[in-house]
Amino acid sequence: MPRPLPRLSRLAPERAKSSHDQIAATLGMELLQGRYPPGGNMPAEPQLIERFQISRTVIREVMKTLAAKGFVVSKTRVGTRVRERVYWNYFDADVLAWRVRLGFDDQFMHCLAEVRRALEPAAAALAAARRSRTQVADLRECVREMSRNDHTRQSFAEADLDFHLVIGEATGNPMMRSVAGVIETALVAAFMHSSPVDDPADHENTVNAHAAVVDAIEAGDAPAAAAAMLRVISSGIERIELRRRRPSERR
Repeated sequence: MPRPLPRLSRLAPERAKSSHDQIAATLGMELLQGRYPPGGNMPAEPQLIERFQISRTVIREVMKTLAAKGFVVSKTRVGTRVRERVYWNYFDADVLAWRVRLGFDDQFMHCLAEVRRALEPAAAALAAARRSRTQVADLRECVREMSRNDHTRQSFAEADLDFHLVIGEATGNPMMRSVAGVIETALVAAFMHSSPVDDPADHENTVNAHAAVVDAIEAGDAPAAAAAMLRVISSGIERIELRRRRPSERR
């Protein structure tokens, strides 16, 4: 059995959060929406303190959080300035979660697809060269879990995420494993629109496509593993595009 891996937090119910987290999320989403344009200043401390009814200490900690994510920079006698979007850390788990809460537009979906197509086939190829027997067994177990016929959209997405995280670990490259947040967000985006479990034939094809990735990894065939992974990603993207063209059929 694969060892426990992080769940799909962006599909799970919201947990109680501290005032710091709530305010950081509110301002972070407003930044993502363009309410505070790059090059301009964030509202002054007194305005934010009045708006959120918090202390100066809390709002300063919030600004430190936003600065750590690349959104803002504080300058003496200038205030807290919004940085250009090129500096924003879109791989940050919180930033991705905030973006998910704002919904998915075509541009965001396209960006996610480009990142997945660039990184995940390469990860599968590395896994083919470096995987252990235990990791191959873990991947087989992930595929068996995905094949269950009693899945909800969320439970299938969790099994799918486990599969991709094991591949990340099998690369032996900690940076590959660190892009899990992007994969998680992409899966949330996919399964909010459509899921293989909505159609038994699609479910079977999806499971078989993932099994083909494992076959190539176990065989040590890096090119085949990369090609099989690209097919998995492309299939998911095609499913979303098909469902988005038929809005009346969305669930």
